[in-house]
Amino acid sequence: MDVVLPCLDEAAALPAVLGSLPPGYRAIVVDNGSADGSPAVAAAHGALVVHEPRRGYGAAVHTGLLAATSGLVAFADADGSLDLGSLPAMAGLLADSDLVVGRRVPVRSGVWPWHARAGNFVIASLLRRRGLDVHDIAPLRVCRREALLALDIRDRAFGYPLELLVRAAAAGWRVREVDVAYGPRAAGTRSKVSGSLRGTMRAARDMAGVLR
Repeated sequence: MDVVLPCLDEAAALPAVLGSLPPGYRAIVVDNGSADGSPAVAAAHGALVVHEPRRGYGAAVHTGLLAATSGLVAFADADGSLDLGSLPAMAGLLADSDLVVGRRVPVRSGVWPWHARAGNFVIASLLRRRGLDVHDIAPLRVCRREALLALDIRDRAFGYPLELLVRAAAAGWRVREVDVAYGPRAAGTRSKVSGSLRGTMRAARDMAGVLR
């Protein structure tokens, strides 16, 4: 399976993240304009490195999806906060699902800032009103590559994961949500979303545009 890891200045996290991938899983690190040497670190630890000059989470994810060659593909943050050891079990659930997504469960208090949790709660509540039984906006997800391409997701910013869920629901996909451990980011890295109120507001703006 290919694992797409959008990356913007994650050099401090990459060695541990790449080292945690299960055997047989190939990392595709999509550099989105890092200034800290992330591409070289990723390559040194065995990842396929591709570059996406257009800034934006969705742009990086889509480029990684195009670079993937496996039938199943996973997507995860490259900051060390997610347990990539969960991927094989998640992939196994695709036998009777079309999309398997992770619901973050913080390993301790303070890992998930209040403003990020609040924004996530509101968006997930709106999704449940639309009939999609999820409680998180899919920071860790596994699906079939060709089916995902066929959804034709257009957002190239922070709204990408939300548009994925909205389009998946509209297409009648069977979506399965499972708990995944959510820990602190690697030291020396900073979240572009939950790391600041401004980042959370920017992500909320992008997601509101998707819901409209």
